[in-house]
Amino acid sequence: MRLLLVEDDPYLQETLARSLSRRGMQVSCAASSAQALSLWKSVRPDVVVLDLTLPDGDGLNVVSQIRKEGLTTPVLVLTARTTVGDRVLGLNSGADDYMAKPFDLDELEARVNALYRRARSSPATLDQREGSATARADLHTIQLGALTLDTLNGAAYLNRQPMELTPREVAMLQALMSQPGQAVSKERLFAAVFPLELDVQFEAIEVVAYRLRKKLTDTGLGLVTLRGLGYLLKVNA
Repeated sequence: MRLLLVEDDPYLQETLARSLSRRGMQVSCAASSAQALSLWKSVRPDVVVLDLTLPDGDGLNVVSQIRKEGLTTPVLVLTARTTVGDRVLGLNSGADDYMAKPFDLDELEARVNALYRRARSSPATLDQREGSATARADLHTIQLGALTLDTLNGAAYLNRQPMELTPREVAMLQALMSQPGQAVSKERLFAAVFPLELDVQFEAIEVVAYRLRKKLTDTGLGLVTLRGLGYLLKVNA
C-alpha cells in the first residue's frame, strides 16, 4: 500500500511514518497543503492520512481541491476537532473517515487497511477512477530527473535502461524518491530497507547508502548526507 501522510508536527510525522512503514506500508510525507497537493498528484497514493491543521491552510481545502480534480483516493482525517459539526463538515468535504487525536496506532492501521480494501473492491475500474490506462502505470512509477522507479516490480531505469540495484538499494531509492529534495531520516530509511530484521545493526543503513551513492554517479542525481538529519536525494545542478 502506498500511503501519503500529511502531518506538520515533525515528531508525530516521523513516529507515524516509521511505525506504518514497519507494518508494510510505503509512506510518503508532507507537512503542508502545498506539499500534500504536489505529492498527491505525483505519487498517486492508495490512501491519504490527513491532518486538518496545516501551516498554510485547512486540510479540508486540500480534500476539496483534489476531489474537484477527479481523484478519488480514500482520505482518513486526523484532527483535534471533536464536535459532530466538524466531523460532518469533513465528510461533506470529501473525506472518507475521521479519527480524533489522540488515537490508537492499531486502530489507525485498521482503518487505513479498511479504506484500502474498500477502494480495491470497488466496482469502478482504475481507468474509470483515474481517467486512462496510463494512470494505472503512473500509480506504480516514480520519476526524478532521468531516473524512473517502478515500485510494482522493484526495477529502476536510467534513460529507460535498467539499472543493476539490489532489493535493499531499491527500497532506499524508493524512500528517497518519494520525498525528493527533502531529508529522510536514517530511522525511516532503516525501517524501509530492513523491515522486521531485528538482527541487523543500525549502521548497516550507511553501507547501503554508500553503495547506492556510487551507483547514482553520472545519473544526474546526488545522494547527500545531512548530519543529524539523514539523507537527501536531489537533482544535480
